[in-house]
Amino acid sequence: MLLAIVVATAVILLVLGFEMLLVLGVPALMVKEFFYGTLPDPVAVQKIVGGINHSTLLAIPFFILAAELMGGGQISARLTGMASAFLGHFRGGPGYTTIGGSLAFGSVSGSAPATVAAMGRMVYPDLRAKGFSDKFSLGLIASAAETSLLLPPSITLIIYGWMTGTSVAKLFIAGIVPGLVLALSFAILVAIEARRNGIEGGERTSWHERLRAVSRATWALGMPLIILGGIYTGYFTPTEAAAVSVVYAIFVETVIFRSLNLRKLIDITERAALSTAIIFILLALGGLLSYFVTLAQVPSHILTFIETVNAGPIVFLVIINVVFLVVGMFVDPNSALLILVPPLYPVAMALGIDPVHFGVIVTLNITIGMITPPFGLDLFVAASTLSKPVMVIISGIGPFIAANLATLLVITYVPPVSTFLPNLLVG
Repeated sequence: MLLAIVVATAVILLVLGFEMLLVLGVPALMVKEFFYGTLPDPVAVQKIVGGINHSTLLAIPFFILAAELMGGGQISARLTGMASAFLGHFRGGPGYTTIGGSLAFGSVSGSAPATVAAMGRMVYPDLRAKGFSDKFSLGLIASAAETSLLLPPSITLIIYGWMTGTSVAKLFIAGIVPGLVLALSFAILVAIEARRNGIEGGERTSWHERLRAVSRATWALGMPLIILGGIYTGYFTPTEAAAVSVVYAIFVETVIFRSLNLRKLIDITERAALSTAIIFILLALGGLLSYFVTLAQVPSHILTFIETVNAGPIVFLVIINVVFLVVGMFVDPNSALLILVPPLYPVAMALGIDPVHFGVIVTLNITIGMITPPFGLDLFVAASTLSKPVMVIISGIGPFIAANLATLLVITYVPPVSTFLPNLLVG
């Protein structure tokens, strides 16, 4: 009942166009007023402030700032240029370049909206010039960015790790193979579209040109090496790696590429600060909602229901996917994460589901929500970035949602896809 009220109120507020602060804030205050009226107000304030008082969350503003720096400078362009040098000559090459560039940028940004904004302007003209339809091009740009949420340093995985106490390092490495599987599913769609419309590839680049593209991207490639290498060799925690990535991005963009001046740096920092503020307001209010969910013993009630209907892990995961898919259609992805994970995670653990595997399933569901009509965030980012009507983007997103669902099925019911690497390399 409590969870239903929270979700219903959030959806109604979102449909009516209220700010995201109200989408979680009003339900939280309603729950306190109607169910826990005797709870002292200072306790609610402590839960709001204390909920974000965690060192792991410091990684989020750093990675957001690093992503903005790379998108506003030359790092994203050089990564895309390298992908084009190796993939552009295949039939439908610009489509593969879009996917490869999104993978590369996502591996240093951790943000799907940032990837859409950074990649959209660069690849859209070439996609259209080579013969891809407007709908397919826009759908591909919005969808390929999803890999950012699965590859390290995914901000969604950081939030999940903070909420559940799961190792962020394990979550990071667990997302690599699922991210590549998702990218492969998009590549299959590109191949089908290219063959159907007779789209040819560009001129094959020589190995000299490819090596030159790699050379131009060397400094850009240093970012994922620093992030992943530092974490898995033990030199950095994920939070420290995030801070180092900002220093590295500023150094490369200002000293090496000379693409940023002081005015541009200030503007980028302002955009990153606004994005960070929005996320942390949601996290703070989500912490209060999680507290109420715990007080109401919602996980115990769900587990009792699961046991009553004799549903095991397989049926439970079906329910999880359906719930996230439906909620993701109407609720902001971070809000869905904050509302649904607290009651569902303890049930998953009671059923013996690996917390890392569960985290990847949740994250992939969140990525699908980013492109699911009517309120998929990346749909609106793509529309804003490329000055296109949202309905045009929505009209081309169907095949990519189907590819996501097929990938979700594999990730859900073949756990080693997510757990093999972290068990092998992290222990």
